[in-house]
Amino acid sequence: MARWCYRHRLVVLLLWLGALFGLGAASSAAGTNYANVFSLPNTDSTTAYDLMEKAFPERAGDTDTVVWKVDEGSVRDDSVRSRIEPALAEIGRMKGVGEVTDPYAAQGAAQISRDGRIAYAQITFTEQANAIPIEVIEDVVDTAQAAEQGGLQVELGGQAIARTQEPPQGIAEAVGILAAAVVLFLAFGSLFAMLLPIVVAIAGVGTGMIATMLMSHVTDVPEVAPLLGSLIGLGVGIDYALFIVTRHRRGILRGMKPQEAAVTALNTSGRAVLFAGGTVCIALAGMLVMNMRFLDGVVVATSLTVVLSVLAAITLLPALLGLLGMRVLSRAQRRRLAAAGPEPAESSGLAARWSSYVQKRPRPVAAMAVVVMAVLAIPVLSLRLGATDQGNHQETTTTRQAYDLLAEGFGPGVNGPLQVVVEGDAPPGLVNGIKSAEGVAQVAALPPANGVTVIQVVPATSPQSERTDRLIDRLRDDVIPQSGSEAHVGGVTAVFKDFASVTADRLPYFVATIIALGFLLLMVAFRSLVVPLTAALMNLIAAAASFGVLVAIFQWGWGTELIGVGKEGPITSFLPVIMLSLLFGLSMDYQVFLVSRMHEEWVHTKDNARAVRVGLAETSRVINSAALIMICVFSAFVLSGDMEGAMAGIGLAAAVALDAFILRTALVPAAMHMLGNANWWLPGWLEKRLPHLAVEPKEEEPVAQEAEPVPAGRSSVVHGFIRGADGEPVEGAAVTLLTTGGRRLDGVTSLADGSYIVSVPAPGTYLLAASAESYGSRAGQVVVTQGPLVYDVELAEGEVDAVN
Repeated sequence: MARWCYRHRLVVLLLWLGALFGLGAASSAAGTNYANVFSLPNTDSTTAYDLMEKAFPERAGDTDTVVWKVDEGSVRDDSVRSRIEPALAEIGRMKGVGEVTDPYAAQGAAQISRDGRIAYAQITFTEQANAIPIEVIEDVVDTAQAAEQGGLQVELGGQAIARTQEPPQGIAEAVGILAAAVVLFLAFGSLFAMLLPIVVAIAGVGTGMIATMLMSHVTDVPEVAPLLGSLIGLGVGIDYALFIVTRHRRGILRGMKPQEAAVTALNTSGRAVLFAGGTVCIALAGMLVMNMRFLDGVVVATSLTVVLSVLAAITLLPALLGLLGMRVLSRAQRRRLAAAGPEPAESSGLAARWSSYVQKRPRPVAAMAVVVMAVLAIPVLSLRLGATDQGNHQETTTTRQAYDLLAEGFGPGVNGPLQVVVEGDAPPGLVNGIKSAEGVAQVAALPPANGVTVIQVVPATSPQSERTDRLIDRLRDDVIPQSGSEAHVGGVTAVFKDFASVTADRLPYFVATIIALGFLLLMVAFRSLVVPLTAALMNLIAAAASFGVLVAIFQWGWGTELIGVGKEGPITSFLPVIMLSLLFGLSMDYQVFLVSRMHEEWVHTKDNARAVRVGLAETSRVINSAALIMICVFSAFVLSGDMEGAMAGIGLAAAVALDAFILRTALVPAAMHMLGNANWWLPGWLEKRLPHLAVEPKEEEPVAQEAEPVPAGRSSVVHGFIRGADGEPVEGAAVTLLTTGGRRLDGVTSLADGSYIVSVPAPGTYLLAASAESYGSRAGQVVVTQGPLVYDVELAEGEVDAVN
């Protein structure tokens, strides 16, 4: 397929453009129909919600609030009414507004505070918040705030009003892409190579986002789902393209033609990308175990975006590589290649030195990494799940000020009232029991409607207070049973409390499922029990530390106003499930790319120390580059204007940073050095029963140049001397000839004068590795033509020459 996409690049480009513009046109015509279905099957709040729909089917639209306060006097003064009443009347006549409840009407006395300084009106729209034209909402805000004057403050709150405060769509994505572009340019040194991952990621995320918009008409997709989809899609889309482009450029530098380099890159790194993308989707699908309807739409949006990002990487990317040809290299690289021919792979000096350091001091490195992760994980012990609301918005926003004014005038509980719902008439004992319950500020029983009675209960504490949670438990466990009636407690606060309870109950099963799945996948891929066990433990450590960072910032409030995300509060109840799914998938990506190279070296040398050292040296740079890109993309979602998006962005950025820079480059290799050959142990009976899964198959052996046909049976040799930095011969050095895919062809030990000779089966490009105990190791590329090749190797003490 890679070869076909490369050769038919214009067809592939037209297909992708057609899909993008076709889906875009359909989405523009159909619009969106996002639905925040915060209900759980078989919970008390869901039953209450269903009964309320039966009682008030006409109240389907979003309800928002206009709040005003006077510095002196009363809101009943004529000077205030003369400004507020015309504004409310004008709002009531607007298209899209269904009803306005006026505190100055006969039944509106409860909407004026006891001191008479604060009042509010409720605006009920004809549609839900996401379906109301933004122009209508802006007209409501402008009309209400036009009534302000000296001494009269007017603020607005509600889901629809909050839409006017959202930054323009795409700012977070644009900032993330710009930051990723800078990292890519520094990594590649080529403008065209830098653009490739960006274009591929935009294509995958763009089609994924538009497809999600269309799917919102056939299934419940929450408003936060496209944001999370773009967040994970941009991260994995850029990273997957980065892995493939890196392998493609390496192939060209080794003397391959662009087409063969692209095919080899897709057959190796492309297969690994398929495996990694599959693990991310499987991890996301694990959210279905939670049986939360709200998460179903998140699974659809994020999985669809990941699938399309992978599809773009394995189809659109080879087509773009075909368009660029040699321009995927920088001009300096092309000049060097033309002048000097295929060059040996450059050593990654810093990565090699770090890898050697970890090998020499695994215990201190592991201990330091564990201490850092443990300290960062401490805040997770105080993790509290709940819901964010407009009280968490920044202090300068009108929604936050409206929230604070309502709390000041009517008590903090007015921002999150509860509804006790009863079929038929409410027994007097129930109403009286609620009134006398601890933590209740106000109670009002509404007249029965459609055979259902709703009792409005205003708690004495805020929606996010633990005392409000205890009040809900008290109503359900004591007050309602004692009244002898069958009633149900609902409302947004009760719904999120049920979300938190169900999440806490089911989370261990969810974690066990995704950890077990990852264990099985890695065991099959790497034929080991210890490697997947280590990966599972690292996933748990990464999750604990990243949630510790999340708690410190968003729950404890360390820097929330500084980064522009408002006031501290509980962690959104559904966020742990989403974050664990994404974290599991991303950690699996890094584990696969790191350990696959170690496993390859282990298969050929059976030397664990060398396998871990070389694997870390050769993969840490690309893993760290990929992690840095993800950190940039995820951190940019603080600018999304959405609290859940900011939490997910900061949490995932912290998780990726800790996973890549501490776990995969320090703790994992240090632990593998300490475990030794036990890393690769697998019982014989299990080995026979496990299916074989090649994450990254061996590369085809590239031919460096067009050579004359070689007669059957003809072979050649590579010979030379192994010397130290000062020119002294190195005796007893292990010299190995390998294919570019890592398969061992021949191996010898250098003689007393440092000389060696290895046989070569045919002209082509090979890898020659040399190592000695007191000198370290070095590997380089050799190109054999018709005759013997002389190739001297210089070894330096403690050196690892990593082949990228």
